[in-house]
Amino acid sequence: MSSVSTLQGESRQGSLRSRIARWLDATHLAIEFAPDRIAAARWKGKSVDEFSVEALAPGALVPSAVELNIVNSSALKSAMANVVSRLRARDQDVALILPDPVVRVFVQHFEEFPRSSQEAIPMLRWKLKKSVPFEADETVISYMRQPARGEGVDIVTALARLRIVREYESLAEGAGLHPGVVLSSSLAAISLLEDQKATLLARVSGVSLTTSIVRDGVLCGYRSTELSAHSGDITPQMLLEEIYPVAAYYQDTWGESINSLRVAGLGARMPDFIRVLEDEFRCSVRSLFHAVVSEGRLPHDARPLAELKTSK
Repeated sequence: MSSVSTLQGESRQGSLRSRIARWLDATHLAIEFAPDRIAAARWKGKSVDEFSVEALAPGALVPSAVELNIVNSSALKSAMANVVSRLRARDQDVALILPDPVVRVFVQHFEEFPRSSQEAIPMLRWKLKKSVPFEADETVISYMRQPARGEGVDIVTALARLRIVREYESLAEGAGLHPGVVLSSSLAAISLLEDQKATLLARVSGVSLTTSIVRDGVLCGYRSTELSAHSGDITPQMLLEEIYPVAAYYQDTWGESINSLRVAGLGARMPDFIRVLEDEFRCSVRSLFHAVVSEGRLPHDARPLAELKTSK
């Protein structure tokens, strides 16, 4: 059985962004996995104490919701050991941030929804069994309530295949750490958004694109797709065509347009995309990194790590 019975237990207070921030702050140590690297950071309050990044050989880690992710076990164990050693992070609780393709996220509307998790989780398993490519009894599942646009309640549900979550947990355990919170990369990034008005986040990693919309703490839309080209080859028009359906859904459902658009994962190529996206959405378009820096929401000592991660 997984060391976490759900990806994160339901929280009843605070916005989505504040909840995610609290989950991460509960550990003060996080490790993020990507196809090309393992990155770890330890912080206290808003100050980053230390961070470490270890590159991975191509093909060593292949994110998937269905198939085993760790292709080269020895390479992953070595990289993990190096990261943990640099941070001197033995015998500590750790938050694991997994590649987006591993964790499926859904926003669903219910007129009525059970208060008891003993009733809610079986209902969600049944309702989503045709939406995920693995059996319900192989699933680790988490959910949380959020306000709906009208009557009823919206439920944000995150699901992953248990055996795949255990791959990452076992890596952490083998390095002497205690996995607790497990999140996808894009859910973790939501905590960086300024979301009083509708903000769309498009996050590119390799051939994966995740598009999410957050407004006043509410996750209004979420879509994860596989691109036909790597992030280094994607064109502005290709990105626009992929994120437009989520924006159109939001506009039809909520009756208003996107107020700002933030993009992560394009690095130095970001200027090539701004005009195309601004012409279509008629709103502020910026890289997530530059937005959080200019808004003063990224601690100065965290910038080297953020710059390294957004340079790809």
